[in-house]
Amino acid sequence: MLKYLLKRFAILIPTFIGITIVCFAVIHLAPGEPTGMQAELNPNVTPEAIEQLKQHYGLDKPLTVQYFVWMKNLARLDFGNSISSDSRPVWDKIKERLPVTISINIASMILIFLAAIPLGVISAVKRGSHLDRAITVFVFIGFSVPSFWLALICMDLLGVRLGWLPISGIHSSGYEHLSFLSRIWDLVRHLTLPVLISAFGSLAGMSRYMRSSMLEIIRQDYILTARAKGLPERTVIYKHAMRNALLPVITILGLSVPGLIGGSVIFESIFSIPGLGKLFYDGIMMRDYNLIMGSLAIGAVLTLLGNLIADIAYSVADPRIRAS
Repeated sequence: MLKYLLKRFAILIPTFIGITIVCFAVIHLAPGEPTGMQAELNPNVTPEAIEQLKQHYGLDKPLTVQYFVWMKNLARLDFGNSISSDSRPVWDKIKERLPVTISINIASMILIFLAAIPLGVISAVKRGSHLDRAITVFVFIGFSVPSFWLALICMDLLGVRLGWLPISGIHSSGYEHLSFLSRIWDLVRHLTLPVLISAFGSLAGMSRYMRSSMLEIIRQDYILTARAKGLPERTVIYKHAMRNALLPVITILGLSVPGLIGGSVIFESIFSIPGLGKLFYDGIMMRDYNLIMGSLAIGAVLTLLGNLIADIAYSVADPRIRAS
């Protein structure tokens, strides 16, 4: 197992470097520069002042030199200072927002896992029944409904009209004066809608993958043999069939991490959540290269860690992976 983990870690390093190269090139190929943004906000800025700003931020150097300087600083966990007006260190901004985004994505992943697998198993076992058709309708609704539209509908219905849930931020006013349990309840109420919206689309797809995998597994000869031996149907389904059906689903779950992190930009902006996605969006609007690259680097690390966890879970579910 240790040898397998070391191999997976070794693959992560060149993959991360490749991601940073592509991201660094793409953001510099995009039109506009941070200095141009500052000139637009202040029409009195002279061309000489803009050139001085480029020299100050190192934007006058060749792109390859800028990248190697950025990587050298990254090795010290130094993402540089934000090019926005506050000029704060990028890492300070990220570490303030990162726990919020990680918490929402972990909660979404747990919800997806806990809901999609039972739905897929039930749909496969009850194939062709009314329950299977009802789950299929629910799944296709999840596929077809845009997440941002669903978020707006839920905000209007559950937040504005019924007043059940808050529709922005992660804390209520006077949060610091609440008791410990009241603070937890306040946080849960604020994050309920974002987590549900984040998980809804992935939940639909994951349940379909689980259903398809289960249908394939329950047709295998060893499942027929287990039933012929007189094993209880619950044991056949949940002990023999479901474990093998989880293998492709675990892979898809790991690959869904980038979608969840990317989706953070949408629902954090809609719900005004101070997370990494909202910070990334603000950095793009301000053309803040250091902030954009720092957010992308952290997102890449989270994505690679998600895939690593999926690989570990895959090897636990199927020991043949470790042996090979």
